[in-house]
Parts: sequence; structure tokens; C-alpha cells
Amino acid sequence: MLDIFSYPFMQRALLAAFFTGLAAPAVGTYIVQRRLALLGDGIGHVAVTGVALGLLTGIAPTWTAVTVAVLGAVLIEIIRERGHTNGDVALALLFYGGLAGGVLLTGLGGQSAARLQEYLFGSITTISVGDVWVTMAFAAVVILIGVGLAPQLFAVAQDEEFARVAGLNVRAYNLLVAVLAAVSVTIAMRTVGLLLVSALMVVPVATSQQLTRSFRTTLGAAMVLGMVASVGGLSLSALAPAGTRVAPGSTIVLLSLAGFVVTWPLGAWLRRRQLQRAPFPALPPDETATPHDAAQHDHDHGPACGHAAIPHGDHVDYVHDGHRHAPHEQHYDEH
Repeated sequence: MLDIFSYPFMQRALLAAFFTGLAAPAVGTYIVQRRLALLGDGIGHVAVTGVALGLLTGIAPTWTAVTVAVLGAVLIEIIRERGHTNGDVALALLFYGGLAGGVLLTGLGGQSAARLQEYLFGSITTISVGDVWVTMAFAAVVILIGVGLAPQLFAVAQDEEFARVAGLNVRAYNLLVAVLAAVSVTIAMRTVGLLLVSALMVVPVATSQQLTRSFRTTLGAAMVLGMVASVGGLSLSALAPAGTRVAPGSTIVLLSLAGFVVTWPLGAWLRRRQLQRAPFPALPPDETATPHDAAQHDHDHGPACGHAAIPHGDHVDYVHDGHRHAPHEQHYDEH
């Protein structure tokens, strides 16, 4: 069964999946940070019109999809920035107009729905050598910019006002993220399809956020998780039992979602532990602490007591019932 990986079409598919899996979360991290997780879906629907335009004119759909997707991404960013309408409405316009325009142009070009479906849901096993090179080139650009400009892009995504005060060209960086998202959507359309591409941009980021605390670590982990999901999902679909047809795009997305489901409980536990170890906020001058006698409880704190232990100067505090207890002779003092 493993002989399938020796076929040229499968090797091309693995290369495309590898680079797509790295590139999509590289820009998806900034999209999630800006709370625009559905931006990929909006651009994906616009790209449908680009694909249909390529089928109608005989031009390679990849290039027409890139062009239309970039124009759509720039338009949505301009609308969002100028505030003529909110982001949700603008995304809805892209959803409906892009998809409807694609279906209309496909019919005018005399193409069957099956031809358009290759781009809507992905068809990575039929990818050509030329498409692989284009995918690798676009992915390399997205990764280099996404990683190389991480400090600037993160600053703009996190707090536009702070970035503007710091001297950054906020509009330029926002447009850059929109263009990178459009390129990522286009290179992923043969891997997972235009209707599922947003999942590959967002889910690995959401998964990495469960386990990481710094932005750089989140970015790196998301790219690794995206690559594992892409290559792993493609491999699982290829190794499916004979007689069954498992779509690679849906397998990639479901594997990515499974990663999030597995890591979510661990992330919740880590966040709870982090809160337990965080210092308690100081009380305002006009408030007093809730009465609590730490000397009268019958619990003995120690390494195996089950309560969070926090180093505090020359001793250790234990978090117990919302209070910090410090050992003192034969009793505990409250901090």
C-alpha cells in the first residue's frame, strides 16, 4: 500500500501539501490576532470568480484567481479601514458576490460544475508540475514575509494605535496582510479547496494558542501543525482501504480539527494553572481583605498536597481556597 508514495503524482501532492501547510498558518496567525478569522472564507469566495474567469478565458485559473483574490482582499481592507460599513457586512458581500459571480461565469464559459468543484473542494492529486512550482514560490514568499516581518505585523495586528504611535505605516501593513491572505488562499485552493481554505489558516493557529504563550512560539507551532495536518491528511486519504474514496481536502481539515479537540483540554488546564500561579492583585486603599484565618485550617501543605506552590522570597506560598498561605512555625500566615 505504501507503494503509492512512489508515484510522481503523489510526490507532487506531498510537496504542495507541505508548503501549503506551512504558508497558510503563517498569515493566518495575524488574521486570528486581528479577530478576522473569516477573512479567508471571504477571499476564498472571491477567488471562485477568479477561477471561473480563468476557465472562461482559457488563462491558467491560478493566475486569475490570484489577481481577483488580491483585488478583493485590498477592497475589503479599504472598506474596513474607512468604516463605510463594518467588517461583517463587507465579508458577507464578498461571500455572496464572489460565489455567485463564479458560478455565473462558469456557466457562461460552458464548463461543467465538476470542473469548478476541483477548486471548491480541492484536487491535490491532480496537481501539475507547473502548479507545484507556483505553489512553492508563492508559499516561500508568504513564509519569508510572515516570519521576517513578524515584529511589525504583530504590532499592527495587536494594537493599531500603538503601532501608529511607534511610527509604523499601519495601512501598508494591513494591506500587506490582506494580500498575503489572498495569496495563501490561492495556493491552498488545490490542496483543501476554496471553501475549506480558511480552516487551514485558522485551526492550526487556534490549536497552537492552547499550548503556547508567546507570539513567536504560536507562529512557529501553528506552521508546524499546519504542515503536519496537510501532509498527514493527504497520507491518510491515500492509505484509505481499496474501494473507498476519501477526499484529501476534507481529511486535512478534519485532522487539523482533531488536533484542536485533543489539545483543548490540556490548554484549559494550563491556563488554569497559570491563573493559580499569578500574583493576587493588590486591594485598593479603601477596601479590606476578606476575613480568613489561615492558622485554623487543618490542611498540611507540602510538595504533594495538590495546591499550587509559588516561590516567594526565601519561602514558598501555597494557593488554598483563593488565598496564599505561607508556612510560619506551627501555622500558616496569609499573604
